[in-house]
Amino acid sequence: MKIIVASDIHGSAYYCKKLLEEFKASGSERMVLLGDILYHGPRNDLPRDYAPKEVITMLNACKDKIYAIRGNCDTEVDQMVLEFPILADYGLFVLNGHTFYATHGHVYHPDHLPPMQEGDTLLYGHTHLFKAERLEVSGIGRIGIMNPGSVSIPKGGNPPTYGLFEEDCFRIKTFDGETVKEMLLG
Repeated sequence: MKIIVASDIHGSAYYCKKLLEEFKASGSERMVLLGDILYHGPRNDLPRDYAPKEVITMLNACKDKIYAIRGNCDTEVDQMVLEFPILADYGLFVLNGHTFYATHGHVYHPDHLPPMQEGDTLLYGHTHLFKAERLEVSGIGRIGIMNPGSVSIPKGGNPPTYGLFEEDCFRIKTFDGETVKEMLLG
């Protein structure tokens, strides 16, 4: 199963369209959105082609394929216009026998982990910085840490990125098709 993972669209119609094009081209069955879907937030500049109403229309058209997590910029008002649930602070899912704790990252993140077991993976956004690594955590053991970066407002000099789970590999990709980071699961 292929799954696209993205975070921090922040209302950019330009990058939402690019993400949906990659979703279709990749043959992914589902898309996991890790929050901050419509609003750019008071600390961010407006992203390219900021048009939340267009983002709403594009995402609602594929609502049956989206699993979404609430980000710090997502509100009940956003839920009123989006036709898929976005107000859960986290989600757990299993992919190819690997357990993922998906969250936005403003509450749970590598420095404040949720309850996890050895072999689990924390999947988060929020920082706008991509990451794919393994950590040895005292009292837990070895875990995976994955952040697809930001679709529309990347930080740290990074390009806009998203994640792709394919077989037993997590790849962080640019919209130009470059893989900037990858990590095998397990």
